[in-house]
Amino acid sequence: MKALITGASSGLGKDMALVLGKKGWDLILVARRADRLENVKNQINNVNVQCIIADVSKTEECEKLYERTKDENVDMIINNAGFGDCGKFLETDLERELNMIDTNIKAVHILTKLFLHDFAQRNSGYILNVASSAGFMAGPLMATYYATKNYVLRLTEAIYQELRQDKINVHISALCPGPVETEFNQVASVKFAIKGLDSCQVAEYAIEQALKGKLIIVPGTAMKFAKFGGRFMPDKAMLRMCYKIQYHKV
Repeated sequence: MKALITGASSGLGKDMALVLGKKGWDLILVARRADRLENVKNQINNVNVQCIIADVSKTEECEKLYERTKDENVDMIINNAGFGDCGKFLETDLERELNMIDTNIKAVHILTKLFLHDFAQRNSGYILNVASSAGFMAGPLMATYYATKNYVLRLTEAIYQELRQDKINVHISALCPGPVETEFNQVASVKFAIKGLDSCQVAEYAIEQALKGKLIIVPGTAMKFAKFGGRFMPDKAMLRMCYKIQYHKV
């Protein structure tokens, strides 16, 4: 079995690579930072690990990545590359937001579509799109990030149903954790008011559930309750709560 993971140089991407490596999966690790990728590769034993340097925020690099790996018999693609930014929409940087949209949305869309064609022809395969609990709501102070994760979640759900209707044996999942202890907070310049989950535990749970064909994967009891309770909370109350959760600017 072989998995391709974007954003594999750190955080959840790295930890999911370690989990799959322990399970005996060969790996194609994709990220922009060669030294970090090599470091991850050196932590994985007894399986074949290939490192590819690519910036998936660029359409042409997504297409090149697919062309380079389409004959590798990839069994799972994990669209993990992504980042956030914290600040008032009036004040955040437009170029950074557009790059976020390209990374969090366009790359996921392109790679999902290209690999799904191959998976559907083979009638097998797994796609794990890393969304977020942010995908269930709007996010004042992180408006663009939350919007990108809404896109990832809803796209994944729609594809899931299309595959079921057509009886295609390809499993697609959306991972929707709350805050996780990774470099995300530093990159996004945010400190959440709730404690983050352990990245290794989230990675292990995500892989386990994706291989079972779970559509929406929500790690952690607290976030499961929050997702359920959010259904009964008025929209404006939810917005106020979200604002307070991430009001801490680093």
